Amino acid sequence: MVTPLQSALGFGLGLRTEHYEALLAEPVRVDWLEALTENYLVPGGKPLHFLARLRERFPIALHGVALSIGGTDALDREYLAQVKALAARFEAAWISDHLCWTGVAGRNTHDLLPLPYTEEALRHVVERVRVAQDILGCRLVLENVSSYLSFHTSTLSEHEFLRAVAEQADCLILLDVNNVYVSSVNHGFDPLAYLDAMPVNRVRQVHLAGHDDHGPCLVDTHDRTVPAAVWELYVQAVRRFGAVPTSIERDANIPPLADLLAELDTARTLARVALSRAA
Repeated sequence: MVTPLQSALGFGLGLRTEHYEALLAEPVRVDWLEALTENYLVPGGKPLHFLARLRERFPIALHGVALSIGGTDALDREYLAQVKALAARFEAAWISDHLCWTGVAGRNTHDLLPLPYTEEALRHVVERVRVAQDILGCRLVLENVSSYLSFHTSTLSEHEFLRAVAEQADCLILLDVNNVYVSSVNHGFDPLAYLDAMPVNRVRQVHLAGHDDHGPCLVDTHDRTVPAAVWELYVQAVRRFGAVPTSIERDANIPPLADLLAELDTARTLARVALSRAA
């Protein structure tokens, strides 16, 4: 169920240490912040100090990279308990992570690795999502990842797999528009068909980011501004999914906060125009 807080969120930013002070210095055009979960699973210190101060001014959503929901290692119940406690402490609007696996046999690759899209993998992921949600006490929001290879064993498309996970596990979707575009170029599928396949009532959040063009493939780098092609796809996403909370991610070459605020204003403008034309 969508809470009033969730439905009211508009346009947010991925929280980065470089912007702690600027976000607290004066009023800024940011509706909410997305905090990287693992950065705040600590007993104290600077990260939690600033997150507490920022929570006084902004709603917070948690975004993780370590759940490995598609992995074969047992789910880390202690980690999930820590995430639940962090979410409760900061009244997180929702908890998200990635539809991927990140390691095997206890070894973390520190990468978001794609899954084979098979019925067996689907059953495996759905069961793990259900267990994780039982521990967390809320529905997970799972993000589509960008990818650079596919499995010969796959019998489903990526969008069929993501939709089936969301519906069978009763979880929600973080639709990363940049990742849809990157993977559509790398694998040669229609990004609009991907958007059309997503169940409207399950898309809780949208991500926007930049990527690097290496000619034969695109690489999801999050180190530059949102490119024109991603903005165009975002407009189509707004037309389909409506006023879904949207955030911009920047993980490297972090610019001044003012630059990201300008990008966020672009998202606001495009969304407003798209919604007015859809009315």
